[in-house]
Amino acid sequence: MTIDLHPNIERELIPILQEVADPEIPVLTVLDMGVIREAVLKDGIVQIKLTPTYSGCPAMDVISDDLKAAFKVHGMEATVELVLAPAWTTDWMSEEGKQKMEAYGIAPPLEETADKDALLGNQRIVKCTNCGSTNTHVVSQFGSTACKALFQCDDCKEPFDYFKCLK
Repeated sequence: MTIDLHPNIERELIPILQEVADPEIPVLTVLDMGVIREAVLKDGIVQIKLTPTYSGCPAMDVISDDLKAAFKVHGMEATVELVLAPAWTTDWMSEEGKQKMEAYGIAPPLEETADKDALLGNQRIVKCTNCGSTNTHVVSQFGSTACKALFQCDDCKEPFDYFKCLK
């Protein structure tokens, strides 16, 4: 598995971090999402800095608890600090994570300009996760969570979530 690591994540902590899933998209790990800004072992305690995908994201408390529990299973104490700056961006998601997201049925984020065109209905460029068609349209700016929009395919007629580009 190839992960674009932030330089502040100690390699020996990676296997445990890979055990912690995003509670809203359980096929993705916190590393796939790119929300771990730092994970270091200091004075016998794993110190983790976690950046939310957006401020007020309800998954952050669950992720924090899951991180502490994962390290506890491995006999380690962990602390989690929420870090709001710099703000999280979809650029921090791993390419593997985006592929897993699509296979799970959520269209991964497009680049910023394409995202705006798709969400405003100016272009049909969001690919249906069921049939692969780009003959899709936005149904709602908000999908199952605030970071997603609801789309529908005009070919297979299936609805699906699209993960919005955040910069």
